[in-house]
Amino acid sequence: MIQLSTSVYLLGGLLGLCLLEPVLTALTPASMCTPLKTLNDSLSHRRRYMKHNFPINYSIRVHQKEIFKLSNIRRMKLQVEGLDELVLQRLWFQVNQGVLKKIIRMMAERHPSRPYTAELERRFRDAEGVFVESHPTEVFQKELPETIQDIWDCLTEEPERVPETSWKFATPKSLLDNFCQTMYCLFSDCFASGGTQQDYCGVFHRKKGRKKDES
Repeated sequence: MIQLSTSVYLLGGLLGLCLLEPVLTALTPASMCTPLKTLNDSLSHRRRYMKHNFPINYSIRVHQKEIFKLSNIRRMKLQVEGLDELVLQRLWFQVNQGVLKKIIRMMAERHPSRPYTAELERRFRDAEGVFVESHPTEVFQKELPETIQDIWDCLTEEPERVPETSWKFATPKSLLDNFCQTMYCLFSDCFASGGTQQDYCGVFHRKKGRKKDES
């Protein structure tokens, strides 16, 4: 009788672990998917608003760390052993917060793309709010790895103290292309199609996405 009870408890424990596994291994809280998909809907119109409404090759000045690509993510993962995906997600929000502010700042009040960009920023802030609410406060109080902290410090430095060599020029559309591609990479749980996980962080996917966007 004792052996039977022990077996039942063990079986129950294993079943519990199986049920918990999706929660423990999920990188993105389920609550994040709705605001991110809403944000993605806006980003799908970036070609029209960030290219067609600007002069050819029009570019804006941004910090070099704000040119945040898939290659940056791969490089950081190689540099920092066991880098927590949550840390990269936090960095993604910090980077693109600055990118959106700079794009809006350079637009005249009556620029045809200003309402679109303002709405994009609002949706971004909504997603950021859900992101913060989806994690315990302690998560955001943890010390960042040195490599990530250095990037964070560069992004939050007073503009007048940034060395001239740290400024780069990029087109608004290329910045939003990076925004979209890295979002898919870091929050891939929300964009899996047909229940199949895709490698949104890979070079192949980036090239495929570029061709689709340019068609």
